[in-house]
Amino acid sequence: MPNKIEKVGVIGAGTMGSQIAMVCALGGYSVTLQDVSKDNLKKGRLMLDEQMKKRVSKGRLTRESAEEAFSRIHFTASLDELSDADFIIEAIVEKLEIKRELFSKLDKLAPAHAIIATNSSTIVSSKLADATGRSEKVCNVHFFNPALVMELVEVVRGPHTSAETAETAMEFVKSINKYPVLLNKEISGFVANRILGKLMDEAVYLLENGIASHEDIDLVCRKALNHPIGPFALMDLTGIDVNYLVRMQRYKESGDERDKPSRIVQEKYEKGELGRKTGKGFYTYTAAEAKV
Repeated sequence: MPNKIEKVGVIGAGTMGSQIAMVCALGGYSVTLQDVSKDNLKKGRLMLDEQMKKRVSKGRLTRESAEEAFSRIHFTASLDELSDADFIIEAIVEKLEIKRELFSKLDKLAPAHAIIATNSSTIVSSKLADATGRSEKVCNVHFFNPALVMELVEVVRGPHTSAETAETAMEFVKSINKYPVLLNKEISGFVANRILGKLMDEAVYLLENGIASHEDIDLVCRKALNHPIGPFALMDLTGIDVNYLVRMQRYKESGDERDKPSRIVQEKYEKGELGRKTGKGFYTYTAAEAKV
């Protein structure tokens, strides 16, 4: 690689951050998974334990490999423990000012050679780079949910990102057995989510105008378009709060009313019906089904 990477830091022990940490550990890296919430760290550890047990039981992974990967992950609430990381991936809440504050802290904490990447697909790295003194080492490295399963990763080179950083990120993604795609220009939503967003917008339009139920719209996407999951089930899986916050961020940037969250998404967000994580979204889930 252009820059040698041995230690990886992941910030945010939610569904995405925890799985990204495990993907890196399975790739042979020493990983520090940090979250300010000890409860989130505990939940992340339990979720990963369940995921690894399932993989072992299905013969996709040996018990020894799973145990070795777990041994490479250090769970901590202290940001200071990322002071020796070579590559840091931020996977926290989709709120610009919180991310900027974190990037500023990381810039002071991390070694001068370290790359600081955001997993966000909405907030492009140029909105974060100037919070650091190393803008050339800042980029987007966007994993898809669930990160343990999805094979593609979008690497986005902002106008500030050096060619070396982009190349290092691409090689790093390959080293953890994922397929990287390089975007040479920033655009909110990148490739996959921009295409998916159009599908979701149309699905919500059909639902809100009484054309068909969300169940039937999902069925059409699965059986007529051969999608593995319908748009409403997918929103439940990724989190309706994520959809809401992404659209609000886009609206703040554009001022275009069409970018605002849909009425039904806003209603569910305000009710706390966030999908699988709360047991109810567009669908209702049992405790076992709610586990992502």
